[in-house]
Amino acid sequence: MTKSTRRRKGIVHSVLSFIVTVIMIIRFIRADYYSVFLCALTLALFYIPAFIDRTFRVKLTPELQVIILLFIFSAEILGEIGSFYTFIPWWDTMLHTINGFLMAAIGFAMIDILNNSPRFHISLSPLFVAFVAFCFSMTVGVLWEFFEFGMDFFTLSDMQKDKIVTAISSVKLHPEGINDPVVMRGIDKTVLYFSDGTLPYTINGGYLDIGIYDTMKDLLVNLIGAVVFSVIGYFYIIGRDRGMFATKFIPQMKTREEIEQTKAQIRAERECKRRKRANK
Repeated sequence: MTKSTRRRKGIVHSVLSFIVTVIMIIRFIRADYYSVFLCALTLALFYIPAFIDRTFRVKLTPELQVIILLFIFSAEILGEIGSFYTFIPWWDTMLHTINGFLMAAIGFAMIDILNNSPRFHISLSPLFVAFVAFCFSMTVGVLWEFFEFGMDFFTLSDMQKDKIVTAISSVKLHPEGINDPVVMRGIDKTVLYFSDGTLPYTINGGYLDIGIYDTMKDLLVNLIGAVVFSVIGYFYIIGRDRGMFATKFIPQMKTREEIEQTKAQIRAERECKRRKRANK
């Protein structure tokens, strides 16, 4: 990574961190402590790419690091605090598609690094590596949907965004209890009655689906992102994309020289901090 590239990545990190910090201060003044927590979490997540790059012998490309930073900012700050998930219908779909793409890149990199390492005596075919990348991405997507369901179930949040539908089909509605679904179409509104005597609440426009449409849509677009990168990764391995598009997103093992450069940079930063403390 050249100095100019590192500088541009640092500028993106600094600008996003500054914006999040300002939002956190404003939300703290307003006593919106949930948003304060999300901002603090975002600031912590911003350091994951740098932590991986400095701690492990893995090199993250600047393009990948910037995309990860923008993804975190778009999901936590714009999506949750800025309510982009509700104001912009395709926002959640876009992020889940990108997530599928990125997770496939990470899964691909893990196998490709082992494939090319002299310490491991394995040689997997390009098709199998692409398939593993796809499976890794889909597994992460499924685990995230489990997390969303768990949060909604235990904390009554709405991470699985609900959807108004005008038709339902359910065997639960059959008067004889047999396995024959009752289909109801053209639902105009749903009226909710509460056991504590609270006045009825009317849902206009149809019936409120609880999460299933959102979950399946998220998994489908995750699949699209995973397939796209798996195909790109396949052509990367067979040599038709070397040094081009795929390399911008695939983490790679650092060379011995790059490892020493990272260690030297860390030592220099520690020495700088030590001198600052001594001058105080």
